[in-house]
Amino acid sequence: MADLKTGRIQEWTRLSPVLSLFRVVGIESTPFPAYEAGQYIALRRDDCLLTRKVKEGNEVRYLPDLDASGNQKRGPVTHSYSIASAPFETVEGNYLEFYVVLERGVDGVLGRFTGSLFRGMDDRTNEHLAYVERIVGDFTLKKRAKGFEHVLMVGTGTGLAPFASMMKQLDFEARHGMSHPARYTLLHTNRTREELAYHRELLDIEKAKTFDFVYVPSVSRPTAGDLADPQLGSGRANNLLRHLFGLPAKEPSAVPAAFPRDRPEAMLRERIDPSKTVVLTCGNPSGMADIAWIASQAGMRFEKEDW
Repeated sequence: MADLKTGRIQEWTRLSPVLSLFRVVGIESTPFPAYEAGQYIALRRDDCLLTRKVKEGNEVRYLPDLDASGNQKRGPVTHSYSIASAPFETVEGNYLEFYVVLERGVDGVLGRFTGSLFRGMDDRTNEHLAYVERIVGDFTLKKRAKGFEHVLMVGTGTGLAPFASMMKQLDFEARHGMSHPARYTLLHTNRTREELAYHRELLDIEKAKTFDFVYVPSVSRPTAGDLADPQLGSGRANNLLRHLFGLPAKEPSAVPAAFPRDRPEAMLRERIDPSKTVVLTCGNPSGMADIAWIASQAGMRFEKEDW
């Protein structure tokens, strides 16, 4: 069994009340295990407010787990997260970076791990956590995209994390003479512009043209300023894909799907030869299920991050 190491949150960047980026460094300054972009690691917090699972018919709910005095129990919780930093960044800076959402159940009960994480960082009372000294997973380009001429990546919310790692690593390798002949298209959707993590960095990677890469960002709750931005689309990721392939929107009442004006549909359709394209997706389970259906209708190979 892999060892449990002590880490510290070195940087905490709040993108919105429910979304953050943070970096973990090892307190003992030991190097992190080597990894490939797209893999994940288990993190642990010891002061989590615990919950209990309650099933009512087909519905599953999580309620506070109370002790005999009526106080919510506290204890350790381990949770796995995709790594958003690129392998070269970890080698150079000896840190791992993560893109996380504050989870909240249907009853308003906060997720055990992320509730502890956000609480500790907001009041700066507990910046420590532990990590399992093992990085695993096969959601990598080598494993899931081998042999395809075009890789279409769809990240919803924090599901961008593995793709941010992949694109930063590809750009680094291209700058150091490694050739990447495939085409890469990344679609990332979140609620607001502020929640689009790595937005500027991904635009810069696209602009550098070190490899064939197109970045397509969109927001599902656009402001007037967002709608005026030619580099920003609107609508949910699955509805953008449905629109691209001539399929009806899944949520007709949602914000109409519209691609960024400087990344027009005609250009994107030209990039996508379904027979030579693999769709990689990570994020909301219902969104991934719909993207799987879209891929089947369009005749594309489908792969998802699934632990």
